[in-house]
Amino acid sequence: MAEEQGYLLDNRRREAGERFAAMAELFDPWTLQHLDRIGVAEGWQCWEVGAGAPGVPRALAERVGPGGRVLATDLDTSWLTELPGNVEVARHDVVADPLPEGRFDLVHARLLLVHLPDRQAVLERLVEAVRPGGWLVIEDADPQLQPLACPDEHGPDQVLANRIRRAFRALLAERGADLSFGRTLPRLLRTAGLTQVAAEGYFPLTSPACRTLEAATVRHLRAELLAAGVTEAEFDTHLANLAGGELDVTTAQLITCWGQKA
Repeated sequence: MAEEQGYLLDNRRREAGERFAAMAELFDPWTLQHLDRIGVAEGWQCWEVGAGAPGVPRALAERVGPGGRVLATDLDTSWLTELPGNVEVARHDVVADPLPEGRFDLVHARLLLVHLPDRQAVLERLVEAVRPGGWLVIEDADPQLQPLACPDEHGPDQVLANRIRRAFRALLAERGADLSFGRTLPRLLRTAGLTQVAAEGYFPLTSPACRTLEAATVRHLRAELLAAGVTEAEFDTHLANLAGGELDVTTAQLITCWGQKA
């Protein structure tokens, strides 16, 4: 994939660590309550696809115990450190590389498919990796369903935040992201033959982690946002507003969808 068509938020940048920490605070409790709901237990074999950070693999390792296994894969595994012995870390391109050997009780991916132009084919591959009776859990954003940084747009600071968020969404779309993908997950999992398909949506209306994530994201994309028409003064004002602690920013809606393989 050409660089200009690749993942917008390069995990090799320093800001990636800040983003991972903020997303873990925001989303890990939500993710884990759904993984617990389907019954992740001692001895399970789990594949965490596009893992990024260590939080979910570590939590899965605790649940499957020494008799289970967690495979955590990503194109960039540099953040997947200090994990227990029942976690295997591997570099893996889910688009091009062969599937891992064996079949899994759980295959989970969060905020991955939305960024892949060939997301439909990847979803089919993930279904193939699930053993009969196992579960696929896909969590992806739907920025068009909840497009605003500040839903309560009551003043100039909120207007600015939403304008910068629109510029960010445009950059995502230019890189091939499907900004309405999250809402399609129930249909896609049913079409893939999964049963007991259900889904829920989540977005935290405000929290310090939301502001941290927003600040790390816009710093990461400074050059791209400035090229898209955000001025230096607007950029600096937005960061100052976030640092002030009173700007209520949120994330795109996260759709969590799960289904069982017959």
